[in-house]
Amino acid sequence: MDHYDTQTNDYMHPEDDWDRDLLLDPAWEKQQRKTFTAWCNSHLRKAGTQINNIEEDFRDGLKLMLLLEVISGERLAKPERGKMRVHKISNVNKALDFIASKGVKLVSIGAEEIVDGNAKMTLGMIWTIILRFAIQDISVEETSAKEGLLLWCQRKTAPYKNVNIQNFHISWKDGLGFCALIHRHRPELIDYGKLRKDDPLTNLNTAFDVAEKYLDIPKMLDAEDIVGTARPDQKAIMTYVSSFYHAFSGAQKAETAANRICKVLAVNQENEQLMEDYEKLATDLLEWIRRTIPWLENRAPENTMQAMQQKLEDFRDYRRLHKPPKVQEKCQLEINFNTLQTKLRLSNRPAFMPSEGKMVSDINNAWGGLEHAEKGYEEWMLSEIRRLERLDHLAEKFRQKANIHESWTDGKEAMLQQTDYERASLSEIKALLKKHEAFESDLAAHQDRVEQIAAIAQELNELDYYDSPSVNARCQKICDQWDNLGVLTQKRREALERTEKLLETIDQLYLEYAKRAAPFNNWMEGAMEDLQDTFIVHTIEEIQGLSTAHDQFKATLPDADKERQAILGIHNEVAKIAQTYHVNMAGTNPYSTISPQEINNKWDHVRQLVPRRDQALMEEHARQQQNERLRKQFAAQANVIGPWIQTKMQEIGRISIEMHGTLEDQISHLRQYEKSIVNYKPKIDQLEGDHQQIQEALIFDNKHTNYTMEHIRVGWEQLLTTIARTINEVENQILTRDAKGISQEQMNEFRASFNHFDRKKTGMMDSDDFRACLISMGYNLGEVEFSRIMSIVDPNRFGLVTFQAFIDFMSRETADTDTADQVMASFKILAGDKNYITADELRRELPPDQAEYCIARMAPYNGHDGVPGALDYMSFSTALYGESDL
Repeated sequence: MDHYDTQTNDYMHPEDDWDRDLLLDPAWEKQQRKTFTAWCNSHLRKAGTQINNIEEDFRDGLKLMLLLEVISGERLAKPERGKMRVHKISNVNKALDFIASKGVKLVSIGAEEIVDGNAKMTLGMIWTIILRFAIQDISVEETSAKEGLLLWCQRKTAPYKNVNIQNFHISWKDGLGFCALIHRHRPELIDYGKLRKDDPLTNLNTAFDVAEKYLDIPKMLDAEDIVGTARPDQKAIMTYVSSFYHAFSGAQKAETAANRICKVLAVNQENEQLMEDYEKLATDLLEWIRRTIPWLENRAPENTMQAMQQKLEDFRDYRRLHKPPKVQEKCQLEINFNTLQTKLRLSNRPAFMPSEGKMVSDINNAWGGLEHAEKGYEEWMLSEIRRLERLDHLAEKFRQKANIHESWTDGKEAMLQQTDYERASLSEIKALLKKHEAFESDLAAHQDRVEQIAAIAQELNELDYYDSPSVNARCQKICDQWDNLGVLTQKRREALERTEKLLETIDQLYLEYAKRAAPFNNWMEGAMEDLQDTFIVHTIEEIQGLSTAHDQFKATLPDADKERQAILGIHNEVAKIAQTYHVNMAGTNPYSTISPQEINNKWDHVRQLVPRRDQALMEEHARQQQNERLRKQFAAQANVIGPWIQTKMQEIGRISIEMHGTLEDQISHLRQYEKSIVNYKPKIDQLEGDHQQIQEALIFDNKHTNYTMEHIRVGWEQLLTTIARTINEVENQILTRDAKGISQEQMNEFRASFNHFDRKKTGMMDSDDFRACLISMGYNLGEVEFSRIMSIVDPNRFGLVTFQAFIDFMSRETADTDTADQVMASFKILAGDKNYITADELRRELPPDQAEYCIARMAPYNGHDGVPGALDYMSFSTALYGESDL
């Protein structure tokens, strides 16, 4: 009933969807029947007729067309006066076409349903007519149709107590809404003050009776139905309320005219207010600009940075706090001026002309002068601030650099006067020299800072800095201290270099020992690590590589022993010199922590690890030889089985396409072929056993073959599946041949045609090959016909046609022709010289059960040339096989 839509209006809202779900609620259907019947009769009575049963009286389409003519004021096409179904459908279609011509799109409402008396569709059609001709054109405050009607009801009932119209169902149950609408327009008809919200029946009956008697609005609802229903049908309510709207439309037009006058007056008052606002805003803005420009033109300089910063802060407050509101006022002034001129132009009023000197251009000129003064003031302040910042910056920079320099020089003179080098060893002497060299570099680096301090002091003097005397005194002190540090630095360097030469010889030996002991110690540690390192290999080549590397390592051991003895000799030479010249040794070798005892201990450990490594490599070599044997054993079988499976797959594919002989011969050949494949299974099992041994040995690769056990398994399963599927296809072809009566020659022809157009030799034709095949067989194919055939042979829409689907299609085409010929022959035998047959002839010629079945199928088609129970050939064939089978 609710299946409708329009091209320009959306009648369906969420609550309409809720109504549709409960469409067949008996209470609602009863309300709709009564309301829609009364609404139709309110219009049909203008033509001198009416309806009693809404789904029955519109079935012939005559009163439906008359109803549309009355409510539209237009003439419809001439109706059919016949009583047959086709005449009725034609009339209803004319009415539906007229509704559609008014911009209404009817969905799922057809003439057949109306002619058949479908209550759901009939009520839906009448509701669509009500929407289009009674509700759609309702317009209230830029809303239309249902929303407009609801807004109209809300506006009219707003002053009434206990009336709150929010929808077209439960808001009307108490009857006060109907009474309020009547009282608003005709207060003399109803004493609204005596109505009670708790007496809905009285309220509803009062409203319905008054509307029918005085407003010429027929009674479309029953008060008992509305009160007795939890949610009254909103379509019935909307239909009845729309009658009130149209009845009071004249009063509403007068109200609209009054509103229009009020709007004109309101516009005039608004324009006058805008003029006053413009004048006041322009005056205030110009006065503010006049006061502000002198302040911005003041260029009195300040002597301190703090004073200038206060000026800058005042300027920032002006920019941040005082000016933005004025910018907004200026913008609003222009907006008001433009808005006012537009409104005056739209109202056909003369343009607004501000007072002299208050035009928008005058204000813009004054604003430009303000911004020019503002820019100059800002540039002056920034220049002054940069000047004062320069002086403050130089003074602060002098203080910072002086503090950093004095902090750095603190304690440096005492450090340079130390005699710590007299008790130091050679390494300590060299460390002191390095440290002194670093100090000299640091001293040279600070030379730039001393020069910068002097330059800054000079610039401050030139700029007449107020605290120049203290700056000059501090700068002189720094320069005197700097000269003294240079003298002390040179004296300490000379003392350190004299002491260094005394311990040079011993230090050279220590250094030589360290240079040779460290790499030798690293070599021994690396050797111990390698000899104890665990190894994982997967091939015999890898273990052979490890063995070769180990042999090469053993060959280096004699040279390593010589290096060990040379290092120990250096240590002995140091001890000899210290004893001979009575040198005070200040500790152990400063360049190395490796002692001779440590070198000897590590060397002994290396000699012990070598034979252990030899034994481990021999054991791993034996294991890898066993793994290599397992690889070759598996590869020998896999390299035979893999190609055998591939060859068999290719042979099966070729057999499925190039089969010769009868289908029985082919199935026999395939079963023998299947048996030979199954007999090959023991070799697969044997290969599985070899694969299990390889897995247990943790062998992960095999260079002797490209086949894995997974490849062999997948290939074997595909081979078994392919031979089984091929056998099944041939068995299906035998079933098709026997069921359809296809000869072997026809099967061969089908196979030859299929193979010829299977250009890719995949055992399947694509859609283009199949089209070419059908055309070669004499089919005259259009796109629609070819799509129909493809839907038969390729129901899953893969775009491919198998041979089985091809022969099924060809056999059915042949069977359809045979069936039609058989029906014609059977009819002629039974009919004899006549062109029809009767039920008695069928009972005479056919077995009783088949005769009665045939007669029952013929019942809808009985009657030919005035002979009861007679059928001609077309009726006979249609009764037996249906209209689409023959």
